[in-house]
Amino acid sequence: MSQEIAKNRKAYHDFNIVDKFEAGVELKGTEVKSIRDGHVHLRDAFGIVQSSQLFMIGCDIKGYASASHVQHEPRRIRRLLMHRKEIDRIEIKLQEKGFSMPVLRLYWKNRKIKVELGLGRGKAQHDKRETLKKKVQDRESKREVARFNRK
Repeated sequence: MSQEIAKNRKAYHDFNIVDKFEAGVELKGTEVKSIRDGHVHLRDAFGIVQSSQLFMIGCDIKGYASASHVQHEPRRIRRLLMHRKEIDRIEIKLQEKGFSMPVLRLYWKNRKIKVELGLGRGKAQHDKRETLKKKVQDRESKREVARFNRK
């Protein structure tokens, strides 16, 4: 089973996720050690396709404190590893109007760090409000059911 390192909760709030993809991440040694310590933030991270390669931009991996004189750049562009057919399919979808690819989560899988990318459209402000209203209604209905079952 995969162990989650970091999750981008804001992505689900800002986007309607249509499809999800898994990709490997090309990292340096100090980045992996820093991720093990939990010093990673995905809030502004997203994926792009350039010259038939997939890249992750905006992922913030803080520097590793115990590193020697060689240190990585915290917000550098990182290459994502994925099959060519999947990259081509993503590239076609991203060319459609309104689609973008936020990073949803970072996790361990078989001792390797993987990233989950979501393909989705941005939500308008009224869509966000509707989502919040629905969450509140679901929460209240669950409370009522639990209160009824306690009696």
